Amino acid sequence: MALAGLPFGLAQAQPDARSAGLARLAARLRALDTDGLNPADYAIPPDDMAGTDLAGYVEQIGRSAARALVDLLHGRVRSLPGRVDILRDTAALPLEPWLAELAGSADPAGVLDRAALLPPDAAALKAGLAEARMRAALTFAPIPGGAALSDTIEPGAWDSVKIPLLRARMALTDPGVRRDAGNGYDPTLVEAVKRFQAAEGLEADGRIGRITLAALNRPLSAQVAQFRAALDMRRAAAVPGPERRVEVNIAHQRLAVIEAGRALLEMNVIVGKPARPTPMLRVRLTAIQFNPRWGVPLRNMKEDLLPRFRRDARAMMEKGFRVYSVVNGQPVEVDATTIDWNRINPDRFPYFIRQDAGDGNALGRIKFVIPNSDDIFMHDTPDRHLFRRPDRAFSSGCIRLEKPMELLEIAMMGMPGFDRPRIDKLLADRVTAGTAVRQVMPVRLHYTTAVVEGGKVALRPDIYGLDEAYARAMDAPARMASVGVR
Repeated sequence: MALAGLPFGLAQAQPDARSAGLARLAARLRALDTDGLNPADYAIPPDDMAGTDLAGYVEQIGRSAARALVDLLHGRVRSLPGRVDILRDTAALPLEPWLAELAGSADPAGVLDRAALLPPDAAALKAGLAEARMRAALTFAPIPGGAALSDTIEPGAWDSVKIPLLRARMALTDPGVRRDAGNGYDPTLVEAVKRFQAAEGLEADGRIGRITLAALNRPLSAQVAQFRAALDMRRAAAVPGPERRVEVNIAHQRLAVIEAGRALLEMNVIVGKPARPTPMLRVRLTAIQFNPRWGVPLRNMKEDLLPRFRRDARAMMEKGFRVYSVVNGQPVEVDATTIDWNRINPDRFPYFIRQDAGDGNALGRIKFVIPNSDDIFMHDTPDRHLFRRPDRAFSSGCIRLEKPMELLEIAMMGMPGFDRPRIDKLLADRVTAGTAVRQVMPVRLHYTTAVVEGGKVALRPDIYGLDEAYARAMDAPARMASVGVR
């Protein structure tokens, strides 16, 4: 539907009302940055054009408004490589009625306002974006530091360079911090840093190590990209059905089992570290494996296990790791203590490694099979202490579960012969066994840094840089010919 000529509602208005309506529309278009969009992308005509070429001005501003309306409804970015977690249902929000309303309204700016607030949580996210934009104008000198443990700034420390810079940085975002309070890392400043760490999803201990330092030195403008992406991803987002499903938010490192809009189970999870990110997936939970063995992926063998075998091969064998070579196409186990691991070239790793089932197995006692080409699955882990940490991006890509038994009970609900006593016996027997689940559950691994709860935004760091990439895609040229707006 091409929009040309004066919007019908304004055409019927008195000249003064018509001028005021056009002025409101122009002002609303120039305020598209409050919605996370870039007004420069919409060819908004200059105001003085209305006095010299009213017909041309009206036609151009109509096209600008139509382009903006389409993006406010269906999103500026329709899809991105690797982002299968973003699923839009544009058919549920047809453009034609909205474009017709825009053309016929005496207040077209109001139509844009309603479209902008249509996505879930839009009001809270727009408020967060406005605050982030104000902070983005603030600048600060980075706090020096390094990766060594000795570089950690401990509570009570004194430093004539780092502490004043820390105070200056914290004073920008925390009203409780004074810039001129001295060179000591005193209790007031420690509490401010703890508040900052908690907001960033870090361990709020007041110790400023590598991760906290990187968060403090991150440009304040970074959150602008996060809010822009959060708003745009919610536009025309597909609404899940009532069926039971598993949602894993990689950015917040949380899992929820949802049914009919209600959370049946929630837990912390451990996700892939930035160097080995967990991919976004839409898959299904199809099977359970008890006491799984671990076939170690090549990257883990070279980067993680090789240094450990070099330090103590016998200790690795005692942890259940078995080393195999291939002879005439068949795997043959090799005594790990007979191998000179220091001479092994990681780029030509000649073995493959498996870990037996057991208490120390990296997969724990239960593996949840979600078939996919990336060989990602969800599993138990013996490293239970890690779930107490606010930042939990430690894995090589798979999802480690805080409450595997609770998820198991839900996954096997209604399956005769798999009551809790039998499951406990299967696990106690240490025998590897598996079964398909009766009710296959959809599983979505998604990346949503901005979550709104109770009207408040919880924003987690963009650990994989996906929000930044999304914001760049929003600023790329867009084609609108599909709706007749050129």
